[in-house]
Amino acid sequence: MSSDMSTAGVAKSYDRLAPVYDFVFGPVFRAGRAESIKVAEAAAGPGGRILEIGVGTGISLPFYSKDTRLVGADISEDMLEVARKRVTKLGLTNVESIEVGDAENLRFEDESFDVVMAQYVVSAVPNPHKALDEFARVTKPGGEIVIATRQGAEKGLRKGIEKTLMPITTKLGWRTDFPFALFTSWAAKNPDVRLIERKPLKPLGHFALLRFEKLAKQAEAA
Repeated sequence: MSSDMSTAGVAKSYDRLAPVYDFVFGPVFRAGRAESIKVAEAAAGPGGRILEIGVGTGISLPFYSKDTRLVGADISEDMLEVARKRVTKLGLTNVESIEVGDAENLRFEDESFDVVMAQYVVSAVPNPHKALDEFARVTKPGGEIVIATRQGAEKGLRKGIEKTLMPITTKLGWRTDFPFALFTSWAAKNPDVRLIERKPLKPLGHFALLRFEKLAKQAEAA
């Protein structure tokens, strides 16, 4: 997907949003975040280790089970400062670390996490396929990639509006025109992952929950 977005530009956009992000976007994405967390925890299992990419202000961190081990990463240092304060204030001892991280170039070792969670992130990175490759790399075989994402319209008036808005929204740090085909084309090129679930999320069906399984090594050899 061609894009005028840059990593530095996205970081700058979200730095500006840091003081108001929870107020502006918290209510909009509340239902989707709750559903994503439920799915991620079930996939990770008790004591599982979850990497949340695009953790932002850490708005979702208090809602994970206390026996889930969490690592949060985000491109915006200003957002992460809010997240660190939240972790300290609420005593979230299950959070291992909160750190700057580029979704397209993660610092973590291969197969480090039971689940990689990306909530409302993939449409906000310059190169989505590169980010998805990184998610798969750091996920353990048998683990899952759980994604809450913008779901662009495939036809009709809304698709036209989304395309029209793209020059504006990319400057703000996200895309409105973001087709599901981006995910299917990525999965088709990656035989070690498979899509196991796709379902709409509130509000208005403009967002979707996607689950990809990273195939266990014995399955790959079969």
